[in-house]
Amino acid sequence: MSAWQIFDNRIIWALLASGLSTQLMKAFASVISERRLNWRRTLEPGGMPSSHAASSATLAALVGLRAGFDSLLFAVCLYIAFVVMYDAAGVRRAVGRQAVLLNKIADSRAIKKRTGGEHLMELLGHTPVEVIAGAAIGVGWALLFHHLI
Repeated sequence: MSAWQIFDNRIIWALLASGLSTQLMKAFASVISERRLNWRRTLEPGGMPSSHAASSATLAALVGLRAGFDSLLFAVCLYIAFVVMYDAAGVRRAVGRQAVLLNKIADSRAIKKRTGGEHLMELLGHTPVEVIAGAAIGVGWALLFHHLI
């Protein structure tokens, strides 16, 4: 058994396709919000669509299609996908909102001097629509790769 066999695992390729394609879509979505193509969005968290939701949905759907939707492995993958999506739309989104408020507070002259003008990243989480869009894209990738496997 060789470590190079990992490259024969089509589920991993599906996960990469799902995650990378959704990250690329963020750059093109920036045209709508920023009126320009922002390639940096491909490396940033948050935004439309959620690549975390896409990847976790791809994994759960492919496992369900391959191992059966009544399998223990599918149940575990589905649970992890829901945790990832809840975290993206709940916890990380709340942290992003707190960062907005903290940055406003830090912009005051007295605090700005102490912090050196450092700002927190504000776009960390996702709206429910961004998560649902990511999950739908992920299931689409799963169906595509399932027919290729």
